[in-house]
Amino acid sequence: MPANSPPQTPVALITGAGRRFGFTLAKALLAEGYQVFAHYHTSRDGIAELEQLGAVGLAANLADLNQVLALAEQLKQHTQRLDLLVNNASCFFNNATVDDQLDHLTAVLNVHTAAPYLLIRELAPLLRQSQNQQAMVLNITDIYVDSPATDYIAYCAAKAGLASLTQAFAKHLAPHIRVNAIQPGPILFLPEHDSEHRRKVLAQTPLKVEGGLEPMLAAVRFLRDNPYVTGESIKVDGGRALNI
Repeated sequence: MPANSPPQTPVALITGAGRRFGFTLAKALLAEGYQVFAHYHTSRDGIAELEQLGAVGLAANLADLNQVLALAEQLKQHTQRLDLLVNNASCFFNNATVDDQLDHLTAVLNVHTAAPYLLIRELAPLLRQSQNQQAMVLNITDIYVDSPATDYIAYCAAKAGLASLTQAFAKHLAPHIRVNAIQPGPILFLPEHDSEHRRKVLAQTPLKVEGGLEPMLAAVRFLRDNPYVTGESIKVDGGRALNI
């Protein structure tokens, strides 16, 4: 690229971009001037808003690995380069849900481990085209990868697989692509979490507050903007991992 050429618009793909952290991150990146590709499965509520802001919505069921491969091909039809791949999509199933149907077990393992593996593998050529070799993969894991919860065995195992992928791909894709992870804690309670559950969780959290999504965004910016960090996993949990 000639020295006087204008900088290219950075490009990001975020899985699970229709709600919660994925949605908030997509909006933040759009405000920073990114071209955002916002993956979703079924719900378009948040995606419609992101599309109005300039994002491109891409639908796929990440539990179906053929659809994961199709998602990668869809992206390649839209762009020849990628600066940031965020494997954020999640399905938070407990043992009872997983044991109810094998499809639930397949979903947990594929969404958190197999789908990210395929997306990283298939999109590595686009990431290598990132300007100034600053491409990064960001995997959203969980504080329970280090101390698994016995009532979410498959979920914790699948997230631990994603943590392992983070380190393996960091070695495999260096020096042109960095791979890092964030381990969230009590960032944003779910609507089904009652007051007693919230009280108990915060009692076990040294900083004693629900984190909100801004600390997650700050962690993304740190990992993205520091060119000498790869294979790293940062806990954003108010210290809760100290007590589990």
